Amino acid sequence: MKKISIAILSLLSIGLLLATSASAHELNGHASVEARLFFNEPLYQDQEWNNGSIEFAPEYYHEWESGSSFTFVPFLRLDSSDSERTHFDIRELNFLLLGDPWELRLGIGKVFWGVTEFVHLIDIINQTDLVEDIRGEDKLGQPMAQLSIPSDWGVFDFFILPFFRERTFPGREGRLRAEVVVDTGTPLYESSAAENHVDFALRYTHIFDFADLGIYYFKGTGRDPILIPSADANGQPILLPFYQLMDQVGLDLQLVTGNWLWKLEVLYQENTMENFYAATGGFEYTFIGINGSSMDLGLIAEFVYDDRKDDAATSFENDLLWGFRLAVNDTASTELLLGLSYDLNKKGNVLQLEASRRLRDDVKIFVEGWAFLNTEPDDYYLDSIRDDDFIRLRIFYYF
Repeated sequence: MKKISIAILSLLSIGLLLATSASAHELNGHASVEARLFFNEPLYQDQEWNNGSIEFAPEYYHEWESGSSFTFVPFLRLDSSDSERTHFDIRELNFLLLGDPWELRLGIGKVFWGVTEFVHLIDIINQTDLVEDIRGEDKLGQPMAQLSIPSDWGVFDFFILPFFRERTFPGREGRLRAEVVVDTGTPLYESSAAENHVDFALRYTHIFDFADLGIYYFKGTGRDPILIPSADANGQPILLPFYQLMDQVGLDLQLVTGNWLWKLEVLYQENTMENFYAATGGFEYTFIGINGSSMDLGLIAEFVYDDRKDDAATSFENDLLWGFRLAVNDTASTELLLGLSYDLNKKGNVLQLEASRRLRDDVKIFVEGWAFLNTEPDDYYLDSIRDDDFIRLRIFYYF
């Protein structure tokens, strides 16, 4: 960890020195205030009923005449209740070096893979920042070297990932956690190198006339931990995250035909404990200009399946997901998304609502609501948060 910190500080110092020597630079980003309001009292001791927090995420960007660039994006959240949710991270800190015909990114970066709306099976490069968002869409910055080589046949991306990031989990005082707290201070690893194990990935992407295709291979430490029951020094039950080594191959495919958008993500994984496959896919159909208005309405339907069934490290192992997306297309960029997951094994359902609207050019309001319905003890995590229905209100200021 000390070596990684020295490398980060060195990269930051070099970037700031080079950027200062040139005249062009950009500084922007956002700050936000947030309130999470829960409808029911906490299930577990030490939990707070509601919580508030503030977030600060500036972004510094500099581009040279050659097209090469430097990016620095720190992130800070201060939470009123959960000490684990109060955290700092470097989302990005990297150089992008342009050659002919290649691009090389060095430092800390963020990479997103996937096409589906509700569950992103193949988004494996960055670790999930679970205290930020239970959807798993917020990610921690990942130390990496990424070489991209474009060609007439597609783009080849090669990744070297020299340091592993552990998943964040809510603390004892936080809501939206399992009944037994995950102790992130003592993670377990299959590799003797622990977090210093070097991971590798290769990805090929190509854009056709009506389709986007991605194929990848990943070898290294899995991002989804197995939670092992244990006890702390006081004899209190805890869960220890165990990170396995694994090999994974997968693909994502997106087809556009008229108003239809078809999506698919598939993976196959091998590790020392089990081999399995998982898939999610579906469609989105958009009605353009509802009743002659400027509004567009998209209907979404997806299915997710995990071959591990009850042993899956996710609540989505045999689920239908339905939803609609409304884009008002007004000057305030008003949008609404409503989704419902239906577990075909009858272990519980999740209702999700998202809405956003710009109040000014530099101020945006975001409202998010979650409800956990008909949960069953067979789904340990979902049943643990059965009384954590909540509304999340966020106000962003962009600068």
